[in-house]
Amino acid sequence: MSSLTSTITQAALPLPRQPDLSRIPGDEGAPLVGHTFKQLRDPIAFAEQMHAKYGPVFRLRAFGRTQLSLLGPDANELVLLNQNKVFSSDLGWSPTLSRLFPNGLMLLDFEVHRAHRRLMAFAFKPNVMQGYVAGLNEGIAARVAQWGKTGRFKFYPAIKQLSLELAAAPFLGIAWGADAQKINTAFAAMVQASIAPVRRPLPFTQMRKGVKGRETLSAFFSQEIPKRRSTSGEDMLSILCNAVGDDGKRYTDQEITDHMTFLMMAAHDTITSSATSLAHELGRHPRWQKVLRAEIAEAGLSEGPVSYDTLPGLTQIEMAFKEALRLHPPVPALPRRTIADIHFSGFDIPAGTFVGINPLFTHRMEDHWPDPLRFDPTRFTPENVAKRHKYAWVPFGGGAHMCLGLHFAHMQAKLLFTHLLRAYEIVLPEGY
Repeated sequence: MSSLTSTITQAALPLPRQPDLSRIPGDEGAPLVGHTFKQLRDPIAFAEQMHAKYGPVFRLRAFGRTQLSLLGPDANELVLLNQNKVFSSDLGWSPTLSRLFPNGLMLLDFEVHRAHRRLMAFAFKPNVMQGYVAGLNEGIAARVAQWGKTGRFKFYPAIKQLSLELAAAPFLGIAWGADAQKINTAFAAMVQASIAPVRRPLPFTQMRKGVKGRETLSAFFSQEIPKRRSTSGEDMLSILCNAVGDDGKRYTDQEITDHMTFLMMAAHDTITSSATSLAHELGRHPRWQKVLRAEIAEAGLSEGPVSYDTLPGLTQIEMAFKEALRLHPPVPALPRRTIADIHFSGFDIPAGTFVGINPLFTHRMEDHWPDPLRFDPTRFTPENVAKRHKYAWVPFGGGAHMCLGLHFAHMQAKLLFTHLLRAYEIVLPEGY
């Protein structure tokens, strides 16, 4: 079968050497580990300390490599818009993700990325997403009803379980059961391994567990893909198995495995993190729970399934979701690597430099977000959005690599919190 990437491959990208960055302000941190553990322990405090000491461009060492951090909306725009094609997402993410999520969409660049993204976009078209709503309604309603029987419980593990249950049908076309539970365990191991300080799959390490999880998923997809190629289906796996590009080319089995593994990870991890953050903020701010319940009632959604056509009207829920993403972006930093020399903010940055932008820091800059630690969904009214730097809010990235599933995430969040808020009040434990 002709592969989509048979004529343009990632191997065409240059692989520059690590350049000397000693002229740029910063420091290497502790011997061997650099700043790795400081970043993992408190990423916002670390960024604020380094910014106060060195400014918006600084050098650091973390996860085994020297790199530059570029802070602020202008840096986000430079890197994400990537007008001159000097920033490689593949070379930036690969040291962290290639062992676990090789060739996922985020690890592709330029023409290859564009070709794959165009083919995958079909799975997120409005008419296709509309078909996901019935299953999501049913799954959310059933699980939310069960939550009410437990009284007090931990939300993060509960929403993590739910997000994987919900992904089983629209993503994989299977009912929740033994296979889905096995996939759940595999994904959990892979996500944890992606940020593990030990980067080799040594015995008893988290990375070893992650690699085994990858093997489990590869075995699952190798069994499923041949079945889906001969049948039609509306789930994402079936869509990718039967997708044909404008040039008549289709995905290979390996490409489907790589894309599905990455898509499942991105969708599951994003909604788990962001829904937990929003639930937490609503628990801290009961007034906003009342505002959202009023909107749900006004939309005629006090009971029963939530139709696809009613979702655009839930603007208050969308603003609250965006504000939670501002305060707690699921991906706090986005890495790239330069493949050509660039100049930014008074510094010459050579080819081969690992650089990272920091949504978590940008989302709390007082110049763009007055009283930045306050939860205030009205920051996302159309009028307030229009006044702000376009790249001051980037939880889904931007430019060519803007998250393909961002509308799916918004849809799932609206469905979840409509069901949740019309049934319960979110209350945090005393002193939480």
